[in-house]
Amino acid sequence: MTRRFVITGTDTNIGKTVFSAALADALGACYWKPVQSGLEGETDSETVLRLGRIPSSRVFREAWRLHTPASPHLAARIDDVRIVPEALSPPPTQSPLIIEGAGGVLVPLTERQVFADVFARWQIPVILCARTGLGTINHTLLSLEALRCRSIPVFGVVFIGDEQADTQGIIAELGQVNCLGRLPLLDPLTPGTLARAFHDHFDISCFQKASQ
Repeated sequence: MTRRFVITGTDTNIGKTVFSAALADALGACYWKPVQSGLEGETDSETVLRLGRIPSSRVFREAWRLHTPASPHLAARIDDVRIVPEALSPPPTQSPLIIEGAGGVLVPLTERQVFADVFARWQIPVILCARTGLGTINHTLLSLEALRCRSIPVFGVVFIGDEQADTQGIIAELGQVNCLGRLPLLDPLTPGTLARAFHDHFDISCFQKASQ
């Protein structure tokens, strides 16, 4: 089967989009952001296009594009749009596919469903992005519990930030999860520095061998 991953996080502004761009570049994958909240400035799809160096033909259009920069349930209400979670279905492709959620695991998609409910229906392996800073142990373990209580397959955790060996180790131990690697904060953040950082800090073969 074609390799597919859902990229989610423990919070907003974790670095999911940057990691998604790096992984899409490394795998030669397509990218899909089902719901985009906030259209001023660069969208997540446009960021992946720029940083991932992938052609526009491999970036699928969002199912919902909401003008208001807020949680999707609130943005949809303000924009007078009705989101239908059941209508969300990963686009068919012969290439690997990277799907990026919005914010964290339990971000409301509507007043009755969170993103994790959609992930549960899809049953696509999830990669959880987590900061390395203070508070991440609690946030990451809670996010893992939320995924597992819905029987969502967890492929592993990706850390983003400075090296914190003890933090990363205790999450792996208590969370019983595979730590896939750590993406450092990059300055400057360019397609080239991102590709090099991914190559230096991740084993691409573990993503290539996965099937879903």
